[in-house]
Amino acid sequence: MKWSYKIGTFAGIGVFVHSTFLLLLAWILGSYVLSGQGVADTVVGIGFILALFGCVLLHEFGHALTAKRYGIRTRDITLLPIGGLARLERMPEDPRQEMVVAFAGPAVNGVIALLLFAILYLTGTLQPWAELNANQGSFLQRIMLVNIVLLVFNLIPAFPMDGGRVLRAFLALRMPYAAATQRAAAVGQALALFFGLVGLLYNPVLMFIALFVWIGAGQEASMAMMKDSLGGIPVNHAMVTHYDVLAPTDTLSRAIDLTLHSTQRDFPVLDGDQVVGMLLQKDLMRGLASGERAKEVSEVMHKDVPFAQANEMLEAVFQRLAEGKCPTIPVTQKGQLVGLVSVDNIGEYIAIQSALSGARRAGTQRVGPVS
Repeated sequence: MKWSYKIGTFAGIGVFVHSTFLLLLAWILGSYVLSGQGVADTVVGIGFILALFGCVLLHEFGHALTAKRYGIRTRDITLLPIGGLARLERMPEDPRQEMVVAFAGPAVNGVIALLLFAILYLTGTLQPWAELNANQGSFLQRIMLVNIVLLVFNLIPAFPMDGGRVLRAFLALRMPYAAATQRAAAVGQALALFFGLVGLLYNPVLMFIALFVWIGAGQEASMAMMKDSLGGIPVNHAMVTHYDVLAPTDTLSRAIDLTLHSTQRDFPVLDGDQVVGMLLQKDLMRGLASGERAKEVSEVMHKDVPFAQANEMLEAVFQRLAEGKCPTIPVTQKGQLVGLVSVDNIGEYIAIQSALSGARRAGTQRVGPVS
């Protein structure tokens, strides 16, 4: 994710902090200083926020490490002011596994809350529940309360929160995956409308959450419908067969000329008949930023390129594209480059097929006995 800074790697997963998170810490520090709080109170306040996001990080690792049990890698985890984001390569295809992965994050918060409750109870420092809130009470008790809130909030059945994925997995046990996603997304967007209304009347923060839920639910439903539409369709039905190629020794100036005189953004790089890389648009921009138009393509091209076979099913290739390593994938047949495929190509193919299907249905409906 852009504007993110790596703070470490744990269990083979890179952990990043978004720059806006640092702004949040700066804002909190400034608010403490301007309100005349002492150094001790300021340190405790900053420490509370860091501990809170430590719990969020453990929540995301709950998802990541559980997914790892099912052979699913996590690309990275990023901490944002609104929470954490674990980017799994994919969700499990088995609804039961998806349910376990979705539950794992809130379960971590539940375990943290129970451990803190036990410590507070055994040490005799547990305050009455009626006096609890996020601003009053001991440090540990406030962290316990926050984990309870995280547990409950994340189990709300609305995409993209964990509860929405649990609901989708539960429905997928009884109906097709795409239909289950549509049903769960509809529930999520209905809750988003409710959050928005309550936020409009009482708390503007809820309006932001409502927007986040509405967009997330819509995106999840669209992705599921696209994936469902690709079943049984080979790649060669949707791939682009007219394209320009580059050689490793071509210069960036050559790539600029091709980009300006066509709609192609990513170029396969061929050494003879073999694909040795892809010059992606971002690679070209990065190379040009150094001011060296004479630089060779081989110096900036993307070398770790996934491939697709011409007779491979689009559903599997779409999943490969969704992993984000390369926005355009070379398609080969018997080792020879025969086409390119991208998410845009697939989207256009689906749109065309949908329009043709609609036209055929309309034509069928118009056909009837002549009176």
